[in-house]
Amino acid sequence: MRIGVAATAPLGADVLERLAARHDIAWLLTRPDAPQGRGRKLGPPPAKLIADELGIPVHQPEKPELPEDVDRVVVCAYGLYIPPRLLERSLWLNVHPSLLPRWRGAAPVERAILAGDEQTGVTIHETVEALDAGGIAAEEGFVIGDLDAGQVYARSAEVAARLLDEVIESPAFEPQPEEGAIYAEKITAADRELDWGRPPDELLNRIRALSPHIGARAELDGRPVTIWKARIAGARLEPLEVQPDGKRRMTYDEFQRGLR
Repeated sequence: MRIGVAATAPLGADVLERLAARHDIAWLLTRPDAPQGRGRKLGPPPAKLIADELGIPVHQPEKPELPEDVDRVVVCAYGLYIPPRLLERSLWLNVHPSLLPRWRGAAPVERAILAGDEQTGVTIHETVEALDAGGIAAEEGFVIGDLDAGQVYARSAEVAARLLDEVIESPAFEPQPEEGAIYAEKITAADRELDWGRPPDELLNRIRALSPHIGARAELDGRPVTIWKARIAGARLEPLEVQPDGKRRMTYDEFQRGLR
């Protein structure tokens, strides 16, 4: 069976690498190189880096196109709308890091942690025109606990690769219920701001939801910082790892020593 993969973000890169260890990957469809970092130089998406390492042909059109027909297309954190004319040419299986229909949309992991969900998971479903609404072929949950978003994404990739192995050849789809559907909107600048008047556990959830890839923003000791890690000590939030604007990441102790 020849498999195409449509992926861009780190989750997609991780799933691509795991799939390629066990399947023949015909090509990667990913987004064009984009400005990155402080210098805003063009750089490749994470999935392209993995494909290049593995010798998988890479295609980066501005709008999705099938490089060639394959038996299956696995979609994971691709980030572009796939038109019906392409969905008709192959069976597209979407990897979604939530227990659908909860948290359809762009930021399911971040929204689950922000909401204080105790559990999330991975759903393998048929890609259809409606957003994350296709029939479900496989689904598996796991406890979030104190994981941050990066750790949840890593766990999701591991689960996704295993579920795909089970269903990719002969998937059977169960209709996805509409009851309980919630949309995971993109993370905005407002979502990043910590309100020190909120309860400590809510603040910690926000930090975990945005780490290690986006970062929660706050003011500490009169300085604007990004807070990457924290814990609850007693009844208050204690920062553990911070990054002052224009500086490197550092422990909170280092930050305080620098102020003195």
